[in-house]
Amino acid sequence: MVIAGFIFISIGLAFNVIGCIGIIRLPDVYNRMQAATKCVTAGTCGILFGTFLVTGLNAAGAKIIICMIFILLTTPTAAHAISRAALKNGIEPFKKNGDK
Repeated sequence: MVIAGFIFISIGLAFNVIGCIGIIRLPDVYNRMQAATKCVTAGTCGILFGTFLVTGLNAAGAKIIICMIFILLTTPTAAHAISRAALKNGIEPFKKNGDK
């Protein structure tokens, strides 16, 4: 189980790094929100699940599962609220040169 845990932790770290690169490289708040929501949520849950596999089913493992559920429920809600606030404040989505 420890090897599987380290594999999940490594995959989670890779998702987090890709999400951070996306936050830096993408052009507007909406695209950055997509990178932050998808990659960082999957990465953090991957790290937490790997930690759960390493620690086992005990008090710490139960707390890890609760944290995973909390992250999976709150991150999309927060991203939606931030995107909606940006749209209401007049922040336009990114457009390429040929787009209208």
